[in-house]
Amino acid sequence: MSEYFSLSDCDVIGFDLDHTLCRYHLKETSRLIYESFTRYLVEHKDYDKDLLTLTPATWDFCFKGLVVDLEDGNLVKLAEDGTVLRATHGTNNLRTEEIIKHYGPKREWKHFNSLNTTFTRSTKYYFYDNYFDLPGALLCGRVVDMLRKRGNEVNSDFWKDMVAAIDHNYNTSAFKEDAGWYFPSVKRDPGRYLQPCSESVKTWLRSMKSAGKVLLLITSSHSDYCRLICDQILGKDWEELFDIIITNALKPGFFSLVPQQRPFRTLVNDVEESEGLPSLDKPGWYSQGNWPHLHQLLKTMTGNPEPKVVYFGDSMRSDMFPASTFGKWETVMIVEEMEGEGVPRSEAAETNEAQVEPQEKKGKFEDQGMKAPSAPSEQWGSYFVDAHKTPGGDEESQKLTWCCHSIHKYSTMAIPSVESIADLPLDYKFPRFSPNKPCTTGYYPRPPDSLLKKCQSQSS
Repeated sequence: MSEYFSLSDCDVIGFDLDHTLCRYHLKETSRLIYESFTRYLVEHKDYDKDLLTLTPATWDFCFKGLVVDLEDGNLVKLAEDGTVLRATHGTNNLRTEEIIKHYGPKREWKHFNSLNTTFTRSTKYYFYDNYFDLPGALLCGRVVDMLRKRGNEVNSDFWKDMVAAIDHNYNTSAFKEDAGWYFPSVKRDPGRYLQPCSESVKTWLRSMKSAGKVLLLITSSHSDYCRLICDQILGKDWEELFDIIITNALKPGFFSLVPQQRPFRTLVNDVEESEGLPSLDKPGWYSQGNWPHLHQLLKTMTGNPEPKVVYFGDSMRSDMFPASTFGKWETVMIVEEMEGEGVPRSEAAETNEAQVEPQEKKGKFEDQGMKAPSAPSEQWGSYFVDAHKTPGGDEESQKLTWCCHSIHKYSTMAIPSVESIADLPLDYKFPRFSPNKPCTTGYYPRPPDSLLKKCQSQSS
């Protein structure tokens, strides 16, 4: 395999939608998601109203890549080998001796092998790996604090309520029925939450299509929400940009092999036809579906018995791991955390945000001191690297986090946003991640600060 990757070598270019093609105003959206989940718990499950009150400082706890241990209410940050780097009970930090008491002298998290090899959901733990459920990590921690304060036992029962809150706000009929709080709010004021794509991204998409590439959109969002987003971020003629649109794809299950695979379904007025399609024989807009049937269609469309596909996504569990492991696709991971560690935002993204964000909105949360969920956290540190003390010793070593290691393992390369590469020629050669290269290779336009420091300290 070449040590470089180029879009010009690909036959098919696929995109996830949320937090990939569509960037959200993260602070506004995170507040809305937190409030949507919490109001359900307060109004339907009799949880304390105090959960609805947040100070800006509280948001420091909101950090991607945490795993909540549902059996004891701990949240953990893992190293690449499954060592517990940091942990909290609820939102309260566990000291080193408390971590050792929970996880033994080697600080090993017992479910690591299951999570690390399959990324599947479990009744024992939940992995927060995308911005759509991330505010749930903060809510989860605060619910554990509330249970402790009430003197209640902390066990996995509270998780059933959390799942019900997520389902109430995000289920496929919620958009149409104006149910919950999330969809009604976004429908009322989409510009408050969604950032339009820059002109350079739209031009980039058109140039790939003109170059004969098959363009693909695969999202787990339902068709009605997908349409609202794309109308807002790409303009009313957005459907012309894509050859195949797949909504309600139910990733990562979309990539599973026989016999679990779901058939594709056609849509009439955003309602799925009850009869599944035996195969996919032409481009268009479909719902649900599976990778093997899509692969057959891509062979026909490209005239290539092994079409080369690249897929852009933001979720390790739903996008990177299944697309690279089962689909054998090239994968580009959108890692907004890079921008929190010295990687500059593209000029297009900066200009675009300045144009679309009203001035009065702009300073509001900065003034209040609310941390963006993609920024490093005082409580949790860096998304990419963390310090680790050896058992019984004072020696501190810098370890890659499990999230960072997974990016290197299952992604071809990582970028902070699609804007960051939209102005480059299609034949631009990006260095790809490789186990034989330094851990800084594979990030464009440059690696995050913490990884650069780790590499410098190893070489000095």
